[in-house]
Amino acid sequence: MRPVRTSVVTAAAAVAALTAVTGCAEKSDAKADGSGSVQVTATDSSCKLSKSEFPAGHVKFDIENKGSKVTEVYLLFPDDRIVAERENIGPGLKQQLTAEVKAGSYEVACKPGMKGDGIRQKVTVTGGTEAKRNPQLDTAVAEYRKYAQEQADETLPKVKVFTDAVRAGDVDAAKKAFAPSRLGWERTEPVAESFGDIDPKTDTREDALEKGQKWTGWHRLEKSLWADGKIGDDEKNLATELDKDLTDWQKRVGTAEITPTSMANGAKELLDEVATRKITGEEDRYSHTDLSDFKANVEGAQKAYELLKPVAAKNDAALTTELDKQFGSLNTLLDQYRTDKTSYDFTSYDKVSEGDRKQLSDAVNALAEPLSKLAATVAK
Repeated sequence: MRPVRTSVVTAAAAVAALTAVTGCAEKSDAKADGSGSVQVTATDSSCKLSKSEFPAGHVKFDIENKGSKVTEVYLLFPDDRIVAERENIGPGLKQQLTAEVKAGSYEVACKPGMKGDGIRQKVTVTGGTEAKRNPQLDTAVAEYRKYAQEQADETLPKVKVFTDAVRAGDVDAAKKAFAPSRLGWERTEPVAESFGDIDPKTDTREDALEKGQKWTGWHRLEKSLWADGKIGDDEKNLATELDKDLTDWQKRVGTAEITPTSMANGAKELLDEVATRKITGEEDRYSHTDLSDFKANVEGAQKAYELLKPVAAKNDAALTTELDKQFGSLNTLLDQYRTDKTSYDFTSYDKVSEGDRKQLSDAVNALAEPLSKLAATVAK
């Protein structure tokens, strides 16, 4: 779960983290400079672009964080829906983001500290005729949309087991149902986060709350169950609210805008979620069910990759060979923390040593690096 964007919480439009513009865009060099990419230089107080106008198509952004804070960079529609994003860019680091973009008006936002509305620059994407996309990529998008909907559909009954237990005041039953209720959300988290008014209600951690925001959702109930060990009227009402918010999400999943590059970027975002929140133990800090969320994030990333793999393999066989290897290694490592590979009952994360956490972190990083190249590869 990412920090809340204040403007998005109040926006009527859905935000799409695993999304870009629907439809097929022509391939373009987006020549903002000699390298054919748009340079984005982020600091703690500025967000500078090498060019504010570039042609539609597959646009590459070369991002450099010259500030002292971890930052994020977004390409946004005027109503704050996300075309593409790259999170968790540390000080002094460089990253590349490839997005499929139609002609129109947009904003680029740099978010030092990964909070707030960010420092914004308006950009214009000029017109051009749309080119037919590789039919294999159209199939990948359709299959991924189906997968995201299936995950949402399967989540609701699992959530109801959890919320029914909360409403019944059964702490033990609610604890048992907590982690399974989150699997579908975690597998498709970038799509889930595409609806900016839902994610802050359902998956916000206490320290990620914006000023004036009411704390609701899974982690608010998690704290009551594990830290407080009790269920009161407030928790019962929050359980019903969680049902309502996730039903809203389930009904809206089909409206998410998905492209091949957004699928690839979303797979990378899922690995970033693991690297910055699951590995540290901060995501499920009371229940210590982080490894269940961890596995679901990896599964979601792998699903997007597998659907894009036929095209990616043609464009860069060495990359897909490496990704196959690293996904296999990470999954094998995760299997060590469960006795049954068909179950999502993992070792409590507070029982995982620092050395073992480091091993998991290294495996995630080994996968994240080649995965960051997937969007550019399918855009070739």
